[in-house]
Amino acid sequence: MRQLIHEADPGVVEEWKWGGPVWSHGGILCTGEAYKDKVKLTFAKGAALDDPQHVFNASLDGNARRALDIREGDRVDAAAFKALVQAAVRANAAPKR
Repeated sequence: MRQLIHEADPGVVEEWKWGGPVWSHGGILCTGEAYKDKVKLTFAKGAALDDPQHVFNASLDGNARRALDIREGDRVDAAAFKALVQAAVRANAAPKR
C-alpha cells in the first residue's frame, strides 16, 4: 500500500506520528493503523472524496473520514486506490472555504 501511495503521488511525505505511518501532501492524506486482524488506512477527508469503485469499506457513517480495512488475503484495486490518493491530494490543494 505504501508503494501505491507513492506511485499515486510522488510528492507525498511519509512520517511516523501517533504510533503509525502518516502520509501527507498539503495536509494529511491518510494514516495507517495495524490491528491483530487487519490494517486500516484512514483518509482524513474521505467523506468528501468520490469513491465510485467502493474502495472504502469502513468508517462509512462519519461526516469527515473514510477508511479501508485490509485483511490477510484481501485484494485491493490498485488503480482505484491510487485514484483515491490523488483525489485526496486535490482535496487538500482546494481553496479553503
